[in-house]
Amino acid sequence: MSTVIWVAVVVVAVVAIVAVGYFVLQQQRRHRLRDRFGPEYERIVQERENRRDAEQELIAREQRFSSLDIRALDAGTREIYTKKWMEVQERFVDAPGFAVTEADHLVTSVMAERGYPTEDFEQRLSDLSVAHGRTLDHYRQAHEISTRAAHKEASTEELRQAMVHYRALFEELLDAPGSSADGGRGSRRAEAVDGDSGRTGSTVSTDRDVPEANSPEPETTDDAGRASRRDTQGR
Repeated sequence: MSTVIWVAVVVVAVVAIVAVGYFVLQQQRRHRLRDRFGPEYERIVQERENRRDAEQELIAREQRFSSLDIRALDAGTREIYTKKWMEVQERFVDAPGFAVTEADHLVTSVMAERGYPTEDFEQRLSDLSVAHGRTLDHYRQAHEISTRAAHKEASTEELRQAMVHYRALFEELLDAPGSSADGGRGSRRAEAVDGDSGRTGSTVSTDRDVPEANSPEPETTDDAGRASRRDTQGR
């Protein structure tokens, strides 16, 4: 066999090895991203023109996340926030709309306490997706219901569902570790399925946790605000 043929064989072999290596690395990266982002991975893939662009965006989110000073909450702070949530949940009985608004503010407050930027909602979603991809859809749905409630378009039952959704992320934020090196391990506790909705959610966030509101009629955030003022004034 001539030297030229041997060179050609070697070149083909090297190219084949490189191609196989590249394919394996791509598959490993894809598996890692799927494991870390959970349902958020498929959502981004569906939104983007191709899988490569979607994965590049998720990698960019990881890089941004690693630059943030995300920290765990100490035991005392977790206890304070847990008590605040119980108060908000109890308030839901008489003022569902007002309680949902407070729940939204409480979740945002916990995010800020842990080091997440909170100015822009879409950026919040992007940052949260790195460590909380499995509960992120809960947050989206809760925010959507809260927005409709502000326009008097949400029923009391929908407001109750919003509380369930907010709680899924709230409890995960309280318990998750703070180091970005922990990756998505903090979100793996959210593999259980929600009783009513059939969507992935927190194992401790069930509909039974949120009490029924006294009024069967849809309540708006304006109604809830008036109820809160009456409670404050003692009338």
